[in-house]
This record gives sequence, structure tokens and C-alpha cells, in this order.
Amino acid sequence: MSVFDERPVRPALLRGWRKRCPNCGAGPMLRGYLKVRESCPVCGEELHHQRADDGPAYLTILIVGHLMAPLILYFFTKYRPDPYVLASVFSVGTVALSLFLLPRLKGMLVALQWAKRMHGFGHVAPGE
Repeated sequence: MSVFDERPVRPALLRGWRKRCPNCGAGPMLRGYLKVRESCPVCGEELHHQRADDGPAYLTILIVGHLMAPLILYFFTKYRPDPYVLASVFSVGTVALSLFLLPRLKGMLVALQWAKRMHGFGHVAPGE
């Protein structure tokens, strides 16, 4: 196998969404909530090359903002709730959705880097 052979992007992204190793799909990618493991405990794929940095947070803000803003507008114009009730309900929803998406988007970003051989993921693994 060549270093430049393509890795399948779609399965890697789906594995990243499930917070699994982009190579084997069996081992957990994250240790704790957002910390990426040094390597996969199942297949040994090195994951320390990842450079997700602030990307998952930006994507989370983008997605949550684009989902919640129209919902807030709709519920405010349709039902006219008290502003404190609206703020309370949507604050909880925004935080919950953000906490749900953040580790999954981080997994997807690391998986994308792995699939595209970015940031040191370009070496040929023993099983490839």
C-alpha cells in the first residue's frame, strides 16, 4: 500500500460520529468527554496526530445556532410565551444539544483528518 492511497471517508466519518476509532471502528477514540486517546486500544492506530483544536466548538456553535434561532423565532411568534420561559427552555435545549454534538463532531473531525492523511496520519499502518 502506498502512503497516498485513499482511505474511505464516509465510514471514517460515521465511526467518528460514534466516537470510535476511524481505522477499526471498534476501539473508543475518546478518553473521557473530549480527550482523544494516544492510540486505539483495539487496533493500535495512533491518534495523537490529530489537530482538532477549536474546529468542533466552531461547528457546534454553527449547527446549534442555525437550529435554535429559527425555533426560537417560531415559538415566540406562534405561542407568545413569557420571555423568561422562552429563555429558560431554549437555554436548556441549547446546552443539551451542544453537549451532545461536541464530542461527536470532534470524533468526525479527527476521523476526517485520518481519512485524508492530514497532520501525521499519512503513514502506512501495519494492517494497511
